[in-house]
Amino acid sequence: MKKIVLLHICCGVCASSVVERLRSDGFEVVGFFYNPNIYPSQEYQRRLDTVAVVAKHLNLQLIEGEYDPHHWLSLTKGMEKEPEAGARCEVCFQMRLEEAYRKSMELSVPYFTTTLTVSSHKDALIINRIGSEIDDKAFLLYDFKKQNGFKKAMEFSRQHLLYRQQYCGCVYGMKLQVEG
Repeated sequence: MKKIVLLHICCGVCASSVVERLRSDGFEVVGFFYNPNIYPSQEYQRRLDTVAVVAKHLNLQLIEGEYDPHHWLSLTKGMEKEPEAGARCEVCFQMRLEEAYRKSMELSVPYFTTTLTVSSHKDALIINRIGSEIDDKAFLLYDFKKQNGFKKAMEFSRQHLLYRQQYCGCVYGMKLQVEG
């Protein structure tokens, strides 16, 4: 029986080294781009286009989830002043991992995980806790930063001249980048 995993993808750059790592661990990978947190819609499209380029390079099946920023805004209402990496981010991780889990069940894919842990700006312990709380048997615990995951992703992005975003994706992260 093949080991198949649905990989929630936050961005194309992060997907590169994660897909390679999962394949080296014996998994067949299905990509799932689901990020209604990304603002504005032009940025969302730019990141989706980059993921599509990466998917082509890696011969990766890619599924796009629904882009509904209003859903994300409703979940994070009242958290506008939260610091980056605070409670708002946890809500965002939860939303995206729940949808990845739902999609994996819909497709009868037995495992799911996320590229979020490859980022040096994201706490793998929090992300892995959230994924495990959703389904501790189906969620694959990884810290993709390990084994030079982030470094490999950056090398892949330079080699293929990929777009690399300057903020996490949400409107509040964008404002921090502009103000900072």
